[in-house]
Amino acid sequence: MTRQPLPFAQPVIDEAMIAAVSDTLRSRWVASGPQVLAFEKALSDFVGGRPVRTFTSATAAMEAGLAILGAGPGDEVITPAQSFFASANVIERVGARAVFVDVDLATRNIDWTQAHAAVTPRTKALLPVHYNAPLDAAAIADFRARHGVRVLEDAALAIGSRQGEEPVGAAGDLVSFSFHPNKNLTTIEGGALVLNSAAEAQVAERLRFHGISKLPDGNRDVLEAGGKANLSDVSARLGLAQLGQLDGWCRERARLANRYFEGLAGDELLTPERLPPRDNPGHSWNMFTVLLPLASMAMSRQQFRVALQTEGIGTGLSYEAIHLTSHYRSRGWHEGQFPVSERIGRETVTLPLFVGMTDGDVERVCESVRRLIRNRPA
Repeated sequence: MTRQPLPFAQPVIDEAMIAAVSDTLRSRWVASGPQVLAFEKALSDFVGGRPVRTFTSATAAMEAGLAILGAGPGDEVITPAQSFFASANVIERVGARAVFVDVDLATRNIDWTQAHAAVTPRTKALLPVHYNAPLDAAAIADFRARHGVRVLEDAALAIGSRQGEEPVGAAGDLVSFSFHPNKNLTTIEGGALVLNSAAEAQVAERLRFHGISKLPDGNRDVLEAGGKANLSDVSARLGLAQLGQLDGWCRERARLANRYFEGLAGDELLTPERLPPRDNPGHSWNMFTVLLPLASMAMSRQQFRVALQTEGIGTGLSYEAIHLTSHYRSRGWHEGQFPVSERIGRETVTLPLFVGMTDGDVERVCESVRRLIRNRPA
């Protein structure tokens, strides 16, 4: 019997969401308008009333966030070497220098000891990433207080995660979210920036729309050289429909993650350090990442992924070590500097995890993974 292909990520888009987007299209107001305002208000309510402004991507939101923090040429911004490339690229795009530090093996969150040691007189900001667990809010606050450095949290993977009793974004400094289709909530493409004040929100609005400010007489002025990254009403309407289901989706993701732990338990090649932390309160489970025991396998990671794909199971890589890419090697970074990030970059593979998967789907993935790491045929 042929099995249905199983992608590693897939958004939930139901008929009610399609109908809501269709209504927006029929309204003929499809660029930024009332739906963007409604989505931003709903996101603000979700994070406890803080100002939120949407963008066409989390990358654009982070770049605007760094500009709001004043990062630019001559400045340094500390960030983990293990993340998606955007976490470092936005730093360089504003003219600052990305200063890498290593991560914790289990959470893959920033190594706080190294982050403190990396501070110099040129440090302008810290850009930590929520990864296999929510970032420690107390550690963020301590870093900011100790060094007088502002913080931009990359919460691209963390919409729906909680730090204690509060959702990620309800506290801290600036916080960015992603609404890409492989995230827990999607606007197709899109992102958001949580800010501290109406004044910061106004700057964000200008940065996402050409730097334009409206004058009292109705004319326009340009206060800075802004870009073009305003979200459409079509995207915002989808996001608004999704936000109401986010908490339930996160609970289902946590349930599916627990099924993975059950399905992979007891395998001597998949030791606990190779899996995400299981006792992980507040985590929204955007991904389930595994470190492959390559030294015990008769195939490479790419061969493993191809074998799974042949069986109809999609995978991802989350993520390569940023400092070992060609661009950052040209900046002087090199192999051996951040061994944990480098190990993750070599061994990581992302298994399917999305709302709509069944327990049988998880069991299918677990069976294939356990068999293939031993190079056994189906």
